[in-house]
Amino acid sequence: MHCRSSWLLASAFVLAACSKPADRGAATPGADTTTATAAPPAAAGPMAIVTVLYKQPKDPAAFERYYKAKHLPLVVANQKEIGFVRADLTKFTSTVDGKKPTFYRQAELYFNSMDDLKKGMATPGFKKVADDLPNFATGGLTGMIATATNTHDEPATGAAPAAIVTVIYHTPKDTAAFEKYYTDSHLPLVTTDQKEIGFEKAELTKFASNLDGSAPARYRQAELYFPSLAALKKGTATAGFKKVAGDLPKFATGGFDALIGVETK
Repeated sequence: MHCRSSWLLASAFVLAACSKPADRGAATPGADTTTATAAPPAAAGPMAIVTVLYKQPKDPAAFERYYKAKHLPLVVANQKEIGFVRADLTKFTSTVDGKKPTFYRQAELYFNSMDDLKKGMATPGFKKVADDLPNFATGGLTGMIATATNTHDEPATGAAPAAIVTVIYHTPKDTAAFEKYYTDSHLPLVTTDQKEIGFEKAELTKFASNLDGSAPARYRQAELYFPSLAALKKGTATAGFKKVAGDLPKFATGGFDALIGVETK
């Protein structure tokens, strides 16, 4: 995707980032809209997302204090100017196999279109948010632009924080082969085993670029939402989940990170 110089300037300065409180509710997974047979998108196109993956900070307690007391209020104060319509925050607790998570947190800012995202990133409000990042993101971060490739529903009001299995795919050796298998075989397998696994919603995204316009550091992301951490643990122990997990090496030839996280406000 091409972008204006002002957007790239802001992007390069950030290196990758943003955040703001919000959560997600439950819904059934939608069909991936990147396939040739998918229904045509609305005129404005799919939702565009600024995705920020925070790496492990040097002092997690200090990160959390600043993040909640300073950074998130700053993002909220500038939301109208920046123009994002939704923000999702996730804190990772472990990898799916119980190890230390590859990333510490994730923040996703949703815009109604890619044009809205580009305009938002060129604003003084976004620059204020970007300037604040070095004050707490001491471990560094990865920031990317993504598009939603299925339905991403608004959170249910008053819903309890969800538990999430997040799979972040690295760039595969053959992207066309990945997409074909992902659409024709993997997603139908996930849908077939949804009831047994117990997730309530799946959200799929595809990364378009890093925030500075360079090739994205990751390729795709899939998030499975469970009503609680207990439900997630039960679901990941099922035969259906193991079947889905066992299918990943058949197409994820670049590798992937599989993480467990919880929504935060």
